[in-house]
Amino acid sequence: MSAVAASVTTPAAAPGGEVKARKAPYRVMPGFNLSLGFTILYLTLIVLIPLSAIFLKTFTMTWEGFWSAVTSERVVASYKLTFGASFIGAALNVFFGGIVAWVLVRYKFPGKRIVDALVDLPFALPTAVAGITLTALYSSNGWFGRFIEGVLGIKVAFTPLGVVVALTFIGLPFVVRTVQPVLEDAERELEEAAASLGASAFQTFRRVVFPTILPSLLTGFALAFARATGEFGSVIFIAGNMPLVSEITPLFIITKLEQYDYAGATAIAVVMLVASFLMLLAINLLQAWSRGRNAK
Repeated sequence: MSAVAASVTTPAAAPGGEVKARKAPYRVMPGFNLSLGFTILYLTLIVLIPLSAIFLKTFTMTWEGFWSAVTSERVVASYKLTFGASFIGAALNVFFGGIVAWVLVRYKFPGKRIVDALVDLPFALPTAVAGITLTALYSSNGWFGRFIEGVLGIKVAFTPLGVVVALTFIGLPFVVRTVQPVLEDAERELEEAAASLGASAFQTFRRVVFPTILPSLLTGFALAFARATGEFGSVIFIAGNMPLVSEITPLFIITKLEQYDYAGATAIAVVMLVASFLMLLAINLLQAWSRGRNAK
């Protein structure tokens, strides 16, 4: 039955007029041309047209108006906070998310499935609920904030640190779910061979394990960073939105839209889009370089 599914015989005319069986490849999905056409159409409707609309609306502004909208003091401060906090949050997730993925793959312990399910909680939890919950926990009278602020003297809620906490929370699943399958498919024999040759645990991790998971770590970082730069719901509550201190760039876009300044909103969105694209491009190039280096 599998041989029949693998190929379909179709009649073909032989030189003597006899009908000869010819094998044709069997495809579950449509052919390449139809699939490619559907892919391009789908990407055009979902991605290219909305993005082009942003640029077209921005082009209605003069260069002076565009420059004034995207370089005002408060907007520049929001850029620094948004991209800086996103970078720090993604970097923290690379470290701690890598540890979480390692524990879930390499160890067995009671409640492992519960912990594995909790990793996906930021995916399922509404962002507004996450923001309210984090604010309640890290405020001055919250469970965590009471200790952190009262004992350590560090204020979390309504500060840039609160923004980092929120962006770290929503970015954790991207790193864990990217690194986890790579660790599951990693060859344990290489680690055992390194240990048998006298390599220490750190040397085995640095020379065997880390090069294997490095591309997935970079991918997880890129996904977490991209998600964090556009996050709004979970940040808006814990940030406090103080001018020049804890205002995020997505808030300015919403404010411009509420003021019916659509051109100003799209101008700021274009800056965010270009900056995020350049960051993702750089990370993808670094990822490709890392894979090529490991393949040698």
